[in-house]
Amino acid sequence: MFHLNFNIMKEWFISGGSLFMSILTILLVIVVAVSVYFVVSITSGKAKEKTNFRHQLKYVKSIGLFTMITGILGQLIGLMDAFSAIQQAGDISQSIIAGGLKISMITTLTGIIIYLISIAIWFLLDLWYQKTLTS
Repeated sequence: MFHLNFNIMKEWFISGGSLFMSILTILLVIVVAVSVYFVVSITSGKAKEKTNFRHQLKYVKSIGLFTMITGILGQLIGLMDAFSAIQQAGDISQSIIAGGLKISMITTLTGIIIYLISIAIWFLLDLWYQKTLTS
């Protein structure tokens, strides 16, 4: 089952365009790395010493938002290329246009998924930090 999902993810990555999908993957890794840093700060007790820690937690959310905007930019650039190709080709079937639109949405969907993940991580880290302050 895992191998099947990995192949689907690989196809999705390649279909979405290597440039923007690579950028989105790097941004996902940054979200995870920043989140791990905050987890270490909370568990070690260093977060209590920082006066602006809750403000710094918002970096996770901000990076996620940047990821979503990058995904939308990837879709718009892909659509511009597709519309240029349609204009040059003339008559094209509706199924080809629908397939192109479907492919162009991969970067946007990936960016939104990463943004939702970053919001969830931010929310959980903020709750955890507030709980450590009261205990």
